[in-house]
Formats: sequence, C-alpha cells, structure tokens
Amino acid sequence: MAGSDALPEALQDALAAEHAALYVVGVLGGRTSQSAAPVLFTRLTSAYDRHRDQRDRLVAELERLGVDPVGAEAAYVLPGGLGSAAGVETALGDLETRLCAAYAALVSASISTVRRWAGETLTACALAALDAGEDAEPLPGLPHLD
Repeated sequence: MAGSDALPEALQDALAAEHAALYVVGVLGGRTSQSAAPVLFTRLTSAYDRHRDQRDRLVAELERLGVDPVGAEAAYVLPGGLGSAAGVETALGDLETRLCAAYAALVSASISTVRRWAGETLTACALAALDAGEDAEPLPGLPHLD
C-alpha cells in the first residue's frame, strides 16, 4: 500500500495527532514549575519544539501533494491527573505512545524520504515515551503485533 492513496490519509492522521500533541504539551508545560521540576520542564519544552517541527513537516508534505492540511481543533480533551509532576509525566508518556501509532501508519503508507522521516519520528516518539516512564514495547506503535 506504500505510495498509494493511503499516503495523504496517513499524513492527515499524523497531522491531526500533532495538533492535539501541541495543545496537550502546551497545557502540560503550563502545569509544570520550571523551578520545582526542571528536568520535566525541559523535557516538555523539547517535546513542544519537536512536535511543532513535526507538524510543520507534515503540513509541507501535504501541501507538496496538493492536499489541504487538516486544521487544529479549538480544544482537545485533556488527560486527568495533572495535579502533580508525576501526573504530567505520565500524560506526556501516554501522548508520545499514542503518536507512535500515527507514525507507524505513516511508515506503512509512505516511501522514500517520507518513510525515512516517519521512521525516525516514530523512534523519537518511542524514546520520548521511555524517557517519560512508559514501558518499552517491542514494536512501538504496533501493539497488536506484540
């Protein structure tokens, strides 16, 4: 299916996931004290920058294909348990784990440089999930194959 009409759909799905990630990471950053949790704050800042860059890359790929990129929603459902640094870190790990699925689908639907980038991004999300305390998965983004 690589290189077929599945590519625009997979790009749109990944873009929608990145829009949600940016919203949620922004909220997580707003709930995290830079002085009380400097490592977590730095991780959130890096995540925001990485997801913004990924969003921009997805938009560029869709525009290159002549497809109008899906826009961001006005708001997204937030995870619970954000009253502590541990809860924020758990939410970040869950978010990165969910993004793995979007990028695994993009790897499957793409070829060439898009596939390489999607694979690298999948790896980055999986490593970020590990950094946030998630368990290692044999096939990140593909839990049904474990």
